[in-house]
Amino acid sequence: MNLSDEELERYARHIILKEIGGAGQMRLKAARVAVIGAGGIGSPALQYLAAAGVGRLTVIDDDRVDLSNLQRQTLFGTDDAGTGKGDAAARALGRLNPHVAVTVQPVRIDAANASTLLAGHDVVLDGTDNFETRLIVADAALRHRIPLVSAAVGEFEGQLGVFRGWEANKPCYRCFTGADPETPGINCAEQGVIGALTGVMGSLAALETIRAIVPFGEDSAGKLLIADTLALRFRTLALPKDPGCPACAG
Repeated sequence: MNLSDEELERYARHIILKEIGGAGQMRLKAARVAVIGAGGIGSPALQYLAAAGVGRLTVIDDDRVDLSNLQRQTLFGTDDAGTGKGDAAARALGRLNPHVAVTVQPVRIDAANASTLLAGHDVVLDGTDNFETRLIVADAALRHRIPLVSAAVGEFEGQLGVFRGWEANKPCYRCFTGADPETPGINCAEQGVIGALTGVMGSLAALETIRAIVPFGEDSAGKLLIADTLALRFRTLALPKDPGCPACAG
């Protein structure tokens, strides 16, 4: 696998970074990333992952584009309303970077299919908006030992974490949430969300996905970033590994 002259020019600003360089860009090109949900978080994340040259992207989403999505899901336009998000995303990403292969899985990820859908990927980026799905994705990623980048938003607050629970000193997602963190009736449709926040958190999720493929700077696994845009404040919390966690302990 080599970078073409066009790719060398396209990714020049990455390649001159000593933390990435040509070798890192090749790792991005060889990588396979699954993005769960092409919504508020997945939309900007997919754009930046494609722009970064991640070679293979899998978009897992069974939803269709709705006009109410367009306040925050900037991957789509008005003409996409009514079409499948995965197909609309693939068309947009193809226009953005033809060197990236996009696979669409127009299905709802669940306990029955999660393991099959995620197997073989280098990183999983979860941007879904309910805890039931998040736990299913997290368990499958842990089972396959795939780094999980998990981002969430609500109203004016966002959070972002990276989980590698199979490592002795790193928590898994269940160490963070506990066994049953479901809060009924809480999602973007019901509580609202400021659109630009999803762009911030989706972009940060893309950044952490790239870091998982080409390590640079400090390891972010085991940390939780909380963004409070009402106060314009970011905080980072340390997440300890739960020695009694049923998913990753022992």
